[in-house]
Amino acid sequence: MSLHNKDMKELRVELKDKGYPIYIGSGLLQQKELLLNHIKSKQVLIVTNSTIAPLYLDEVLKGLEDFQVEVIELPDGEQYKNLEHIEQIFDLLLEKKFSRNATLVALGGGVIGDMGGFAAACYQRGIPFIQIPTTVLAQVDSSVGGKTGVNHPLGKNMIGAFYQPQCVIADMDVLDTLDDRQLVAGLAEVIKYGLIRDLKFFEWLEGNMALLLARDKRALAYVIEKSCINKAEIVSEDEFETGIRAILNLGHTFGHAIETGMGYGEYLHGEAVAIGMGYAADLSNRMGWITDADVERVIALMKLAGLPVNPPKDMTVEQFIDLMAVDKKNVDGNIRLILLDSIGKATLPINIEQQYLEQTLMNYAG
Repeated sequence: MSLHNKDMKELRVELKDKGYPIYIGSGLLQQKELLLNHIKSKQVLIVTNSTIAPLYLDEVLKGLEDFQVEVIELPDGEQYKNLEHIEQIFDLLLEKKFSRNATLVALGGGVIGDMGGFAAACYQRGIPFIQIPTTVLAQVDSSVGGKTGVNHPLGKNMIGAFYQPQCVIADMDVLDTLDDRQLVAGLAEVIKYGLIRDLKFFEWLEGNMALLLARDKRALAYVIEKSCINKAEIVSEDEFETGIRAILNLGHTFGHAIETGMGYGEYLHGEAVAIGMGYAADLSNRMGWITDADVERVIALMKLAGLPVNPPKDMTVEQFIDLMAVDKKNVDGNIRLILLDSIGKATLPINIEQQYLEQTLMNYAG
C-alpha cells in the first residue's frame, strides 16, 4: 500500500538554540521545495556513495539547476568511514572555493550521513547541511540528532562532533532498492527504541515484524515515525549526551567492539548492535534486573527480524574488554554500560563489575 504526499509526516527536533524538521513520507525527493527551503546560498555540495548515486542522484539534482552544484561520490562501506575520505570532501570544497554559506547535502545511509555531517561541522568551522537518509538505519536513527564522525582503527566513532542538520528528508520510496540485509540491520535500531523506553512499541514489533520484512509501506511509515519521535524527544532533552541521551547506546559498546575487532564492514552496524543488545540483556539478567524470560523475549524478537544474535567466534573475552575500554561513556578507566531495568526501560550508564562482564562475555550465546 503506497503512501501519497498528503500522508507526509513532519516532526520536529526541538533544541535550545534551533530546532529542525524531519519529513517522513513517499515521493519526497520529487517535492523539490522540501530541499530548496533549507538551502541558503547558491553553492551546494552533494556527498553520496557509489551505490546510491546511480539510483537517486539525478532526482536530487533536478531541483538544483540554478545552483553551483558539486558532487563527491565515495566508495560504499563502513571501512571507508575515515579521515582519508573526509579529506577528499575538504579538497573539493576548497578547490571549488565554497564559502561558509554553502550547503552540504548528505545523500546516503548512516556512513554518508555521519561523514557528510562531520565534514560540514569542520569546514570553515561549520556550514549548513541536510540529511537525505537512504537506509532504514539512517532514517530511524543516525540521520536524527546531530552525531557525526568517523572511525579510527582503534575505535568506532571516536573522532566526531555534535552538529545538527537543517532538516532530515526521509523518503520511504528509496527503501524499495534497499537490499534485505540492510533492511534487517536497520530493524536493530528500531527494536532498541522499544527496549529502552517504549514497551508498547516493543509489543507492536512482536506482532508485526512480518509486515516490516515484507516492506509494507504503512508498517514502515509507522516504525520510522515512532523511532524518530523517540529519538527526537531524547535529543531535545539532552543534545550533547550528558545524561539521558546515553540510553540510545544500548548494545552499542558491545557492538562497536565487534565492528572494530572484526574489521569495519564485516558486520553491518545494526547487526553488531543486535548482538550487543543480546549481551546487554544477558548482563542485565546477571545483575538481577530482568528475568530469564525477558532475555528470551529480547532474543526471540531479534531472531524474528532475522538479525544475528550469536557473537563472533573469533573474538576473545580479553579482546572484547580491551575494545570496550575505548568508549565515550567510560569514566576514569571504568567500563560503563547501558543495561535494562525491564523491557521498555533502560538504565543510565553504570559501572560494570568485571566479573559479571566476563561471565556474560564467556557464556552468552544467543
